[in-house]
Amino acid sequence: MKHLFDMASVACSKTLTTMYSTSFSLAIKMLAPEIRPAIYAIYGFVRSADEIVDSFHDYNQGELLHEFEEEYYKSLERKISLNPILNAFQEVVHLYQIQDLVPSFLKSMRMDLYKNEYTTEAEINEYIYGSADVVGLMCLKVFVNGNENEYNSLKDSAMKLGSAFQKVNFLRDLKDDTERLGRIYFPTANLATLNSDTKSLLVKDIENDFAEAYEGILRLPHDAKFGVYMAYRYYSSLLNKINSAEVNEMTSQRIRVSNFLKVVILGKSFIRYRLNLI
Repeated sequence: MKHLFDMASVACSKTLTTMYSTSFSLAIKMLAPEIRPAIYAIYGFVRSADEIVDSFHDYNQGELLHEFEEEYYKSLERKISLNPILNAFQEVVHLYQIQDLVPSFLKSMRMDLYKNEYTTEAEINEYIYGSADVVGLMCLKVFVNGNENEYNSLKDSAMKLGSAFQKVNFLRDLKDDTERLGRIYFPTANLATLNSDTKSLLVKDIENDFAEAYEGILRLPHDAKFGVYMAYRYYSSLLNKINSAEVNEMTSQRIRVSNFLKVVILGKSFIRYRLNLI
């Protein structure tokens, strides 16, 4: 009967994904059906930890994250958890052998509880590696179904894509991160000092990450390529909006991609995919 609980656990992860991110849930739907459950499980795990450190301010966040981490390690040992998000994730960890990637992610989540400002490139790179790059590597393990040669040839591109997504999020959420969470991720940019020249440099850096990531997307297995390409196109469009926005827009509101534009991106991406242009 555990199979029923496992199915319910994945369903919980899928529900969490759908409620928290329309863009990622749409991209996951573009993956082959057999790999979607694992990606839902990964997203459910990382979103849960992220919500603890970003949203649960009326509770003891340090205690919650510590308990979440402890329960995760217990689930690995027991191969079951009564927390459905952890139960779904531990199955993926065992199946795709991603145990070594998880500690770096949890380390970055802990950093969000005590570190408010990143003053050097090394500091922010360490944070991005744990919070984003390793998530890309977790997904890549699923996409290549454990093929180590494919994984090793694509891992650099997967990390660049994770970095690009995270950096776009930093620029999109600049106001919220600064005012609500009291965090400054970019050493050269905050609400008080951001200017058009600094923004241009940050955008160029992200564009370079995307360019390297795209080369890897082209070499992804067929089952994963369209879904990853969809996420890439969405975040590229978001970066374009950020690049076009005035600095005062970025520091006063969250830059968004409309639902209509998301549908347009889906349509254009599907056409390119069917024409074997990606």
